[in-house]
Amino acid sequence: MQPNRRQLLRTATAVAAGLGLAGCSGSNQDGTPTDTATDAPTDTPASTEDDEAATSASVGVEAAVAAEWTAMRTRLDDALALGVAGHADAGASVGQNVFARFEGANGEYGAHESLEATNEANYRGFEEDGLVVMNEGLNTGDVEAARDGWRTANTNLREATITRIGETGANALEVLRFGAAVNDVELLAAAGDTEGAATVGQEVLGWWETSPAHDAVESADGEAYERLEGAMEDAISAARSGNMENLRSATSTALGASATGAYAVAASEKVAGAGQLAAYQAQGWDAVTLASMGGAGEVQAHAAVLTTYRARVHDAHWVAARGETDTAQTTARDVFAHFEGAKAHDALEEADGEAYEGFETGLDSLISAIGDGNSSGIEDALATVDDNLVAGIEALVGGTGGAVLEAEFFRTRVQDAREIYRLGGNNAAAGIAQSLFQTFEQNELGFHEAFEDADAESYESFESHLGSLRTAFENTNDSGVETHATAVLDELLGFETTAGSTGQVGAGEAAYMAARIFDAAGVAALGKPARANGVVQETFAGFEEGAGGFHEAIEEADAELYGTFERDLSAVGSAAGNGGDVYGTATTFYGKAVDAAYAVVGSGGTTVEASAVTPVMQDTFAAFEGAEVHELLEDADASAYEGYEAALDDYIGALDSGAGVDSAATAYADASIRAQFAVVGAVGEAPVGEGSGESGGESEETNLQGGPNVVEGVPDDAAHVVDMQAVAFEPAELTVKVGDTVAWAHRAGEAHNVVAYGNEIPEDAEYWASGGFESQSAAETGWENGKGAVQSGQAYTHTFETTGIHEYYCVPHEMAGMKGKIVVEE
Repeated sequence: MQPNRRQLLRTATAVAAGLGLAGCSGSNQDGTPTDTATDAPTDTPASTEDDEAATSASVGVEAAVAAEWTAMRTRLDDALALGVAGHADAGASVGQNVFARFEGANGEYGAHESLEATNEANYRGFEEDGLVVMNEGLNTGDVEAARDGWRTANTNLREATITRIGETGANALEVLRFGAAVNDVELLAAAGDTEGAATVGQEVLGWWETSPAHDAVESADGEAYERLEGAMEDAISAARSGNMENLRSATSTALGASATGAYAVAASEKVAGAGQLAAYQAQGWDAVTLASMGGAGEVQAHAAVLTTYRARVHDAHWVAARGETDTAQTTARDVFAHFEGAKAHDALEEADGEAYEGFETGLDSLISAIGDGNSSGIEDALATVDDNLVAGIEALVGGTGGAVLEAEFFRTRVQDAREIYRLGGNNAAAGIAQSLFQTFEQNELGFHEAFEDADAESYESFESHLGSLRTAFENTNDSGVETHATAVLDELLGFETTAGSTGQVGAGEAAYMAARIFDAAGVAALGKPARANGVVQETFAGFEEGAGGFHEAIEEADAELYGTFERDLSAVGSAAGNGGDVYGTATTFYGKAVDAAYAVVGSGGTTVEASAVTPVMQDTFAAFEGAEVHELLEDADASAYEGYEAALDDYIGALDSGAGVDSAATAYADASIRAQFAVVGAVGEAPVGEGSGESGGESEETNLQGGPNVVEGVPDDAAHVVDMQAVAFEPAELTVKVGDTVAWAHRAGEAHNVVAYGNEIPEDAEYWASGGFESQSAAETGWENGKGAVQSGQAYTHTFETTGIHEYYCVPHEMAGMKGKIVVEE
């Protein structure tokens, strides 16, 4: 992917708010309906001869590929529909997610590589001239510019579809797209925007009247044609009157009629079947978009509370390490007591029972270990608590919501490191910085990928400053610590505000402020009341400066709570300054911070209850059970059929509980893609694996190159194997004999490389590195150019001929501590 495309998209709000509606139209600037995207291009033959030539291909993998393009077209329609209805920000989020899904849809029959292979001009036209332009327009609120980009993107996908399966097949898929379009009307109305819903419905009807699929259906099945058009008109009327029951009925009728029409138009039932599954997939994205239009939701606040627990148990750890055992044990016990009475308690137990039990068990062990002064026990219990809290947060929110909270947690840990450094613990502070780097590289809660996707430049700055911060801690460089810590904190807050919604950011800021105030309590317990007061004043100043929009959000959400929030925050500072009970006042403020988290997520947008969202997918399940494609899929591949139904059922459960909606939506979309390939008899070619939960076949690592001695698998002649984990070589130190061959095998994480330190190998030894480079600097430059990479399933080998110590590292993960040593003996 070209870097400028990601830069163009980085200002859009991220995934949770933008996973996609299904279908809508555009119009010319004078308001007349148009569907340039659905008109057969003038340079594309549409003859019967061409259709006959395409028939054999259309019943196989070609139809599945074209169906997936149609699913993407419905999502482009969604983005524009939201813009037309006055929700340009939400539309931009949909567009960003389409871009991300498209970029990841690799493999021979993934949507991305298939389009590029079909027609390079269509590929560029869709992505660069269409999708990017549409998203730019939505980001700036210029709906007409967005419409131009939407039209270009759609035109190019339709042209490619005709190339793959002929115009008859393209029209069959187009009919299903119209059926999905009516769903937009229902969802906008369910979000409370009946006026926008009616506007979108009117455009859909006008769009339908000018589409080539209109005449195709009318000729093939007049009854289906009448039902579809009548359902569109009924949807508009129901939206205007606010009659959700009638609107839901019209949506169901439209989807059924479009399916009947598609089977009548298509030369093969398999083409229509793949398209029908793509339409259901599009409805899946609709449901998660509707859920996101209601703001962050209460589950975000639940997850924010769990994040405060993460921060507080880490506080207990570092306070205990400074000898304040009583304060540390009180902190851990208070976390337990708060959890037992918190809303987050039942939410975690329901979302992930194993994480719930693991958290409580680990917390109990932590309390005991602190009391016993068992340092190794404290470390083990802390890891157990944190791992289970992370699992719980992922189960509750995942996606952007989880990434925003991870960024907030990183901020609290950076601040912990600063406080520990001020207390003389420079090595402990450096250890925190390195631990954060390792956690970041492991992509905990999807934070690494979300940060890179949101703003590549800021992502690189964050990594650079975090590495420099560790060095500054190690070298006791006061000015360096302040410079790099400030930069890291700024980049993290920038990510939160770029990627997250108001509710997501507000809940995170409430958790961050609570963590900082407990930092003040910890510092006070260590005999530093002046510094404790300084922490409070810094926190107050950040809040008054806006705190990523949190200040305004809480004031608007609950004016009375806003007043007591500020009052109780000031009380902590007063206690620190006057020798009062800092911990007690911090505990009181913590209650207000938790209340604030719930307040801001409840006011982050139109309230959309689960009762409005869940029926969208319940209707989809009911439609599937009675649809022709149900039997087609079951007969074609039982495993794909069962996987599809299981993913759909799981998704409905996630919508109903409000937990894990993003991940369930993605899993359902991937199951749908697999089903699309299965129904045409090409499940083995599907770009997603069975139950993979990942779309896109090959990863972006395929753009990297290995070089000499980078091979597939581990060679039989390798005497020793070093496993390359996410951020570590295992074993980190290995003793071998002269003449032994060592293989470094990729086992986990992103692509790695193996690079010898030029001044840390024997003087008479030949330089070695993956990629066959002759020096350390050449290897580092090579990595920047994508060379010397060892990717999943590959290994790098080297035969050692010189005795002595050979030290080496992985360039992209050196700062995370990914280093190793080979000792060569006679």
